[in-house]
Amino acid sequence: MPKHAPTPFRRRKSTRAALAAGVVAALGAGVLFTQANASSGDTQPRTARNATTPATAEPTPPAKAGPTTAPKPSAPAKAKPTTAPKPTTTRRATTTPKATAPAGPTTAKVTPPTANAPFDYQIGSPYSPPKNVQVVSRDRTAKPAAGLYTICYVNAFQTQPDALDWWEKNQPDLLLRDRSGTPVQDEDWGEVLLDTSTAGKRERLAKIVGGWIDGCAKSGFQAVEPDNLDSYERSGNRLTKQHNAAFARLLAQRAHAAGLAIGQKNTTELLPERRTIGFDFAVAEECGQYEECEAYAAAYADRVYVIEYTDTGYSRACSGWGGRLSVVQRDLDVSAPGGSYRYRAC
Repeated sequence: MPKHAPTPFRRRKSTRAALAAGVVAALGAGVLFTQANASSGDTQPRTARNATTPATAEPTPPAKAGPTTAPKPSAPAKAKPTTAPKPTTTRRATTTPKATAPAGPTTAKVTPPTANAPFDYQIGSPYSPPKNVQVVSRDRTAKPAAGLYTICYVNAFQTQPDALDWWEKNQPDLLLRDRSGTPVQDEDWGEVLLDTSTAGKRERLAKIVGGWIDGCAKSGFQAVEPDNLDSYERSGNRLTKQHNAAFARLLAQRAHAAGLAIGQKNTTELLPERRTIGFDFAVAEECGQYEECEAYAAAYADRVYVIEYTDTGYSRACSGWGGRLSVVQRDLDVSAPGGSYRYRAC
């Protein structure tokens, strides 16, 4: 199967430490929750994702560290560097987007991952995890890690570069465009943003991405992490965080119906809405580097899986949160052993 693009996506602009502090204050003021429960309604905010049911399946994305995910430094960084870019996830292999009918109600119990469990982030390429690892994140094109709690990475708010032709041919109006009709790109990763600006488009996109989520469940994953939740930051004000929150809500409903927990990928700005969206845990890239770990920990009762890409970020995350959160350092390519591979945990 196709593999993730070698470079993790460090596309997200890092949220300012002041913003993270504001989120913590808001949580402490009464917005604090232990764990997000699935929310049923979809409000007017919109989100971007795949379009209505296409005739063929979209290329399965490879990793972005995340996914979905090149490193995630500030711009070339799902990411944000100041001393170092902040990767947001790596992209994955592709297949043509394939829309399927939403999964019906399920009796399967949704079980979030355990807080502070030994963790490995393998969205770039799967391999045998270190012996003590209990939770692993892998691309949706890979198989779950046998006997371990495995999170399924899905690039949900942007297209895979090699899938753009499919979208243009089958769902061109689901691609976000500027006034001239040119698709709006995440220039760091060559991915076009999906248009989540209307309820109708979000519903159509949810059919496609929902099919991927159902595929994760069928493959044996226990949870899903939809990447590029922060695509509105790269939209030139064409999308808002409310648009993406509304789309994320549809994905959370789909995940829970399939018996999967769903994680918030980065984007501290949406922590106050975690409960209405339905997120169960968080996957936070470089929260140590950008001093955001406290906000995620408070919001998700320590069910936070932290990936750092720099020695500085790793040191900060471990010294401040290593006893409560699952913290690892990975190489920017989130690669398998050999070459640039790097993995350590505290």
